[in-house]
Amino acid sequence: MQPVLDYLQQHQPRFLRELCEYLRFPSVSAQPQHRADLGSCARWLLGHCRQIGLDAELHPTAGNPILVARTPPRAGRRPCYLVYGHYDVQPPEPFELWKSPPFEPRIEGDSLFARGACDNKGQHLAHLKAVEAFLQTGTELPCDLIFLIEGEEEVGSENLAPFLRAHRDELRCGAVVISDNGIPSLEHPALTYGLRGITALEVRVDGPARDLHSGLFGGTLDNPAMALCQLLAKLRDKHGRVAIPGFYDDVVPLTAYERKQLARLPHRDAEYRKFLGVPALFGERGFSSNERRMARPTVEINGLTSGYQGDGSKTIVPAWASAKLTFRLVPDQHPEKIQRLIVRHLKKLAPPTVSVTVTPGHSGPPYLVNPTSAAAQAALHALEGAFGRKPVLMREGGSIPIVAQFKQVLGADTLLLGLSLPDDNAHSPNEKFDLRCFAAGMKMSALLWKELAK
Repeated sequence: MQPVLDYLQQHQPRFLRELCEYLRFPSVSAQPQHRADLGSCARWLLGHCRQIGLDAELHPTAGNPILVARTPPRAGRRPCYLVYGHYDVQPPEPFELWKSPPFEPRIEGDSLFARGACDNKGQHLAHLKAVEAFLQTGTELPCDLIFLIEGEEEVGSENLAPFLRAHRDELRCGAVVISDNGIPSLEHPALTYGLRGITALEVRVDGPARDLHSGLFGGTLDNPAMALCQLLAKLRDKHGRVAIPGFYDDVVPLTAYERKQLARLPHRDAEYRKFLGVPALFGERGFSSNERRMARPTVEINGLTSGYQGDGSKTIVPAWASAKLTFRLVPDQHPEKIQRLIVRHLKKLAPPTVSVTVTPGHSGPPYLVNPTSAAAQAALHALEGAFGRKPVLMREGGSIPIVAQFKQVLGADTLLLGLSLPDDNAHSPNEKFDLRCFAAGMKMSALLWKELAK
């Protein structure tokens, strides 16, 4: 194992140059003008995987190609694991807020600035470099590895699930490893063992056939904007608890072990409040701020639209009003069941003076892996060996639908081993990746395969 770790240490300057080369591709999947750039980026990745000793090929899809790379076959039956990543990146706009061009990597201290640096090129390249160290030093890997790196994660991974189903047999694995999330700090490496799910919908309230003069007609009909606000206000009580009957029926309570682990995360409410820029925090009674944002279900209004939005005033009763809503879900809430409960509740509350339409949107189930399982414990050992700190267990408040797809199609659990720091500005201007996390990530990956194979 020592030759592998020595190789990683000795070749870090080259690894950094290669990461910068990778980051120069403007592989923005949301913008059609970058379709060719995505293809060029995928071909660069293909060549790089072959150069370091992997058997690799690009698979065309209806969208951007998917790369599959494998460690060379060896005799005998060995465990197999799959590493997922994505080479597409978020749009860089607004350009004026960047301190340097988003696709011209800039190093400042321990930070590498570029779009895609942490999300997700730097994180999955750390895993590729770890495997390179094994292959180039002639050190036998204790398991077989498959890399699956796609180009559509930032636009919903529409072609991933069909690809997984079509290639189910050759992608069979004991577990999936994903480094596409974060850790609280360099002193707190973390295994993310749970994700919240999501269900989205849009509520539209229609009133008169057209906007009406509020002086001539106001007081004789219900105002759709007012009716919508009153309707939305009944979705949550004053203590932050969702007020939909049956909403909490399937929620699995946090165990004492989980609450103890979440309490280990670095957090101070006063600093958190200041970071958010709010006068006071708010949330469901009986839970800490970390528990509320990571492990409890919520309802959020994401957008409200109605009436006149221009300068000055326009005295009307608007013809309609709409709101976009998302509900974050936790184990064992099922998105389809929750949507039915929401629609039934809204229809029941709707006044007869307006017409209410509820249009379901996207959904994704919550995810939970047993934090005391052998695989989870192996990941924790690898984190501690790489970062030199005792790792923490955490849940993530966001949703990663691909994790559920890996479980549904391949039957494999996922180990979420993020390498990004809270201030890395993923999806924002001046995205960066901490080079200390890059180095620790390579070491963690090298140690992980040994731990998992035990």
